[in-house]
Amino acid sequence: MLFQVYPVLFRIGSILIPAYGAMAALGVVFALLLAQRTARIARLNAGHLWNLCVLALFAALVASRLLLVVANWSDVVRHPSWILSLGMIHHPLLGAVGALAGAACGALYARAAKLPILAAADALAPPLALGLAFEQWGALLAGSGFGVDASKGLPWAVTYTNPFAALWGGAPLDVPLQPVQAYASFGFLALFAFLLLWLPRRRQQGDVAGLWFMGTGVIVYVTEIWRNGVGRGSLFQGAFDGPQIAAVALVLAGGFLLQARAAAPPPQAGREVAAVAPGAAKHG
Repeated sequence: MLFQVYPVLFRIGSILIPAYGAMAALGVVFALLLAQRTARIARLNAGHLWNLCVLALFAALVASRLLLVVANWSDVVRHPSWILSLGMIHHPLLGAVGALAGAACGALYARAAKLPILAAADALAPPLALGLAFEQWGALLAGSGFGVDASKGLPWAVTYTNPFAALWGGAPLDVPLQPVQAYASFGFLALFAFLLLWLPRRRQQGDVAGLWFMGTGVIVYVTEIWRNGVGRGSLFQGAFDGPQIAAVALVLAGGFLLQARAAAPPPQAGREVAAVAPGAAKHG
């Protein structure tokens, strides 16, 4: 049995509501709400963490859309109305640029607000994993980051028939494919649950963030095995694609962070509490 998925969630007159955008927005909402809870667990000012998230999201969206417009500038000049369609395009490079811009903006705000960066990263790790789970489910519906051919009788293969899946995500139509986005979504959900349980049990600031880096790297690397590599770059004659190289970097960064924290002396009693904004501790 082949499952059909639909990139358009519903229509309002002539306006199309894309499934990817709806699922990504839903993931953002749930992640922001969860971040208020994890901020209190990490003994941080929830208001400051909310501001950090909003600014980082805005920076990520602006950076990724600007890159897309610049890369397609000649087409945009000839057809200005196409700028509305650019928002439907998804690519690993856009995600990487957006993530870097968001991280840089978040770090600058944390420094300005005197928010402990490692503690903030710990609080944001579970919400980020949850948001990525929603994003990958939206990618499954949209046909973005589609899987390899599964025409040899995979019972849970997916097939795209809607032309918007080919237009927005580049997915081939009427071809059974591996639902690799679902694999990634389940992986991020498992990572989210683990990090949420581990957050109140962490030994030092940065432990949960390090586990997020490593877990995300493993999920990305493994799921790329079943993902179509068209347009994702390659290295060593196709042995690795672009996201897999990034995944290795994430695992190394997470391992370095965990090792550095393990080598550091244990925090003194009350040291972390002293970094909490006034009034935040009573809500923990």
